[in-house]
Amino acid sequence: MADATVWLVILGGLVCTYLTRLSFILLIPADRVPRVLGRGLKYIPPAVLSAILLPELVIRDGSLDLALSNHRLIAGVFAALVAWRLRNTWLTIATGLIALWLLRSL
Repeated sequence: MADATVWLVILGGLVCTYLTRLSFILLIPADRVPRVLGRGLKYIPPAVLSAILLPELVIRDGSLDLALSNHRLIAGVFAALVAWRLRNTWLTIATGLIALWLLRSL
């Protein structure tokens, strides 16, 4: 594929994604969202984050790996504990990265 075509596809995807997200902000004011829907919307970010991260932690080489030799899983558990106790995003990320680095270097 030509470089111009690739950039055109990327730009088109960007515009479509941006307009889709913007439509919810512009078309439905926050005070008009039903209470039940508003309560449910707060669970979307953690659900999406879990759906992205969990397979990266527990699947290695196409199969489920829950062994103690799975360094990504152990580092993820440490990071999850920090997130649960301290509720600090940056400290959670740093803990996971440092734990993974230490486990791989041992």
